Amino acid sequence: MSQQLKNQCSIHIPGNAEPTPAEHFEQMAAWCEKHQVDHDVYGDGATLQQFESKIATLLGYEAAMFVVSGTMTQPTLLEMVTQQSGKSNVVMHSSSHILLHENQGFQLQNRFNVLPVGHRFSPWTTNDLAQIVDPIAAVLYELPMREIGGQLPVWEELQEIKAHCRRNNIHMHMDGARLWECSAFYDKSYKEICSGFNTTYVSLYKGIGGMGGSMLCGSQSMINAAKVWMQRVGGNLYHRTPYVVSAMMQFDQRIDAMPDLFKRTQELYQLLNHYPTLQPVPVKPNANMLHLYLPHSYESAVNIRDTLAKEHGVWIGNPQRTDNPMQSKIEWYVGDNLLAIPNAKIEKVLLALS
Repeated sequence: MSQQLKNQCSIHIPGNAEPTPAEHFEQMAAWCEKHQVDHDVYGDGATLQQFESKIATLLGYEAAMFVVSGTMTQPTLLEMVTQQSGKSNVVMHSSSHILLHENQGFQLQNRFNVLPVGHRFSPWTTNDLAQIVDPIAAVLYELPMREIGGQLPVWEELQEIKAHCRRNNIHMHMDGARLWECSAFYDKSYKEICSGFNTTYVSLYKGIGGMGGSMLCGSQSMINAAKVWMQRVGGNLYHRTPYVVSAMMQFDQRIDAMPDLFKRTQELYQLLNHYPTLQPVPVKPNANMLHLYLPHSYESAVNIRDTLAKEHGVWIGNPQRTDNPMQSKIEWYVGDNLLAIPNAKIEKVLLALS
């Protein structure tokens, strides 16, 4: 029902404009012809390896490899690290994707133990990490933290965490599914942000708009070992070409747009100042995304969404429940949709949500 309503709307608040499959495949075909793309065969191919090298260089690593999904990438990498270190504990925030959205695969497959760190509504700190008394093989830090509105740690705190891990021989891994959205806030290059992380995973569809897939970056020796392990867990696709072309053909454009998307997010926050019943999290933008808390129950928020869709052709996204039954929230990723919508139309939506 909700997907049908979404498809009927002419104005979409969150996200980027999505071409139809036919349009997307046509763009891919034209790009392949222009760049004389050949298929890779089990990961061996000039176009794929060119893209892997580009991502590795951009993030400051020796090597990178395409993996079909983050759910395959991160637990496999962390299992490798725990085996190499002889320690079974991995530290991560309680909002991490591995804990919330992967059906406890790490646990049911006996891959490693997870020790939660920090407060569930805030980025975690060096002091939080130092309170863990158990031996630690690795820590995972998600930048930005999607489940708490795209929050980011203060830059100086992040550097302290990196130094702590380095001193204590703890492997530091970044869940960078939305890393592309961090640079504008920190005013740092991707290489500077990744420096100090032993490994980094990035998505090729979140923010980039590709059909799917991810990249794992690290040392050459780590990537060589990861290639063996990704084959063991079923990631050795015969052709990666469709995923790679889909992301590669629009990568530069999407990356170049990130500063404008962050600026648009700041403008959205200025509009929200006039609607005090709507509370954004974080209080100030950390990335071009936010969670907007609504003064309505989940059921009421769904009714408002459906009314806006049916009567005005406006899609606001999917409301979510909170621990307060008289409140709900909605996640907005500020993409090129919002770049194209005048403030006057946005204010009408904010008024309807108030």
